[in-house]
Amino acid sequence: MGFSDNALDRPIIGITNTFSDFNPCHGNVPQMIEAIKRGVMQAGGMPMVFPTISIHESFAFPTSMYLRNLMALDTEEMMRSQPVDAVVLVGGCDKTIPAQLMAAASLDVPVLSIPTGPMLTTLHQGDRLGACTDCRRYWGKFRAGEIDQAEIDEINGKLAPTTGTCMVMGTASTIACMVEAAGLSLPGTAAAPAVTAERFRLSELTGRRAVELGKTASEGRFSPRTILSPE
Repeated sequence: MGFSDNALDRPIIGITNTFSDFNPCHGNVPQMIEAIKRGVMQAGGMPMVFPTISIHESFAFPTSMYLRNLMALDTEEMMRSQPVDAVVLVGGCDKTIPAQLMAAASLDVPVLSIPTGPMLTTLHQGDRLGACTDCRRYWGKFRAGEIDQAEIDEINGKLAPTTGTCMVMGTASTIACMVEAAGLSLPGTAAAPAVTAERFRLSELTGRRAVELGKTASEGRFSPRTILSPE
């Protein structure tokens, strides 16, 4: 691979690449990874990106829970097989972050999770639209004959206006908030929109913090099992 001994003597920080052209929730992952790598190198670490499967809830329904378990196995084996000191878990879709944390808890490798972040909202006739929630509401109105084809087409173009996870308080936002509250992601990472500069600044900061975790990994002060337990 052409890595020098100097590079490989640094803390090795794995970064999961969950990007897919089929997954709009993870559309900003390439930019996030570049920011994470930048943070890792600023802190004196060696970033190493590796791929895992990418689950998009819409296409995976109704088997996304099964695929969550498959992704957990995939992520765990990729982490287990690589010589990493810590790992940054980049995820967003409903089952992605749980799958990654299942893998991390099984291995007990120091990790930091960072979600891709919610997409932005738009307005329709003064009404703020939220993907999923308003999708169902307006499709119900359309099928009831309360709005016409032209209006539903306009709404359809506004429901998911940017990359990112659903911007309503659904399962993707909920798990991101839970992970942040548990201390497995940095403060502010749950809510910063996917396409904002703040999302990429937090990605860089996560990379720097991951190096700190990697340097103290042997001490066992911070690992998934210190936070996630049967209790």
